[in-house]
Amino acid sequence: MKRRLFALSAATLAGTLALSGCGKGSASGSTSADGVTTIRFVAADYGSNGQNPSQAYWQGVISAFEQQNPEIKVDLQVINWNDIDTQVKTMVQNGNQPDVLQTGGYADFAKNGQLYPAQEVLSGSTAADLLPAMAQAGEQDGTRYGIPFISSARMFLFNNELFRKAGLDPAAPPRTWADLTTAATALKNAGVEIPLGVPLGKEEAQGESFIWMLENHGGYQDAKGRYSINSQANVDTFGQLKSWVDAGLTEQSPASVNRTDLAKDFASGKVGMLNGIPTQLNDLKGMDVTWTAMPSKDGTGKATLGVADWMMAFRKGGHKEQIKAFLDFAYGRDNAVRFDKEYSLLPVTRSALTALQADPDEQALAPFLRILPTATFYPLSDPTWPAVSAQIKTQIGSAVSDPKKTLDALQKAAQQAGE
Repeated sequence: MKRRLFALSAATLAGTLALSGCGKGSASGSTSADGVTTIRFVAADYGSNGQNPSQAYWQGVISAFEQQNPEIKVDLQVINWNDIDTQVKTMVQNGNQPDVLQTGGYADFAKNGQLYPAQEVLSGSTAADLLPAMAQAGEQDGTRYGIPFISSARMFLFNNELFRKAGLDPAAPPRTWADLTTAATALKNAGVEIPLGVPLGKEEAQGESFIWMLENHGGYQDAKGRYSINSQANVDTFGQLKSWVDAGLTEQSPASVNRTDLAKDFASGKVGMLNGIPTQLNDLKGMDVTWTAMPSKDGTGKATLGVADWMMAFRKGGHKEQIKAFLDFAYGRDNAVRFDKEYSLLPVTRSALTALQADPDEQALAPFLRILPTATFYPLSDPTWPAVSAQIKTQIGSAVSDPKKTLDALQKAAQQAGE
């Protein structure tokens, strides 16, 4: 996810590592003569630039698990976010899929019949602990295959000091797009370099676009799961973004600006407002800022973008019971809370959510924790989404110049992807 949020996700994460003492890439898990079964687990690295890699976290979890379950060994491989999709694709093509995979998407594997349904590899208590909105996002054709692992959400963020400089009241945040226009204009007149940040560069243009679409009751698909990228609501949304760009209320060229870079500009005091993510909290310590609900076109929108990364279990090795034991352990409250705190991410289970809400050291996360259960997700269960998302990332930024032409082209491409 760090590729999306920083990567949610998602941007930015560190090399392929393997757990010492374990096998390195056998075709599947196996059972030895002494009755010990080894399962293979491939996971994404949430460290950044070589710092705080996920290897150490998973080694700790696996060591504790193996002590409690001496008949099961876990062969771990942690892979950089930039490489994991390609490497896993090669593994699967070569018939070398792991027993358990933690990465950004599950839809292709589910469509091809390669995954266990979640109910077969989770105990009833673990399945019931998952936040309902996230568990539902793991469904394909009515069956849950993707098991949410971590999540993130978006909230509107503004610099209180710059607001006061512009004569604005931080206690009265913009609720509508008209309010947003007024605030951005005041910030511009006060000399703020970028009143409203709208990063539509390829790092996460699909996410930034989706946020604004949701706040005008739009989105990438309709209620029947059909692509609706060029709906009138979405065209109108980009018409509004275009008006802000044309008025000089945003950065000069949103299509060339990535979220990570704009977040740095916000932390340095150059940006008045933008859509923010939990991982910015550490960079904003000591700054006077406000996190609030997203402004919507008419003030009635309550949606926010949720991002999740996934755990999934492959059928090929046939180690369903061993996988279930490992996943039940990995999803235990203490393990889940530790991972979320380690990487400034949000929980996917009720028990971890409750624990973080009660933790006095995690109160900065409180606004995100409140909105998380109602977050809206990308159309993750659609196997065409990865390809469609990739095109959106590189092309939708041009919609601030010509909304209908750009969205029509993306709609056509999305429909062709499903043919």
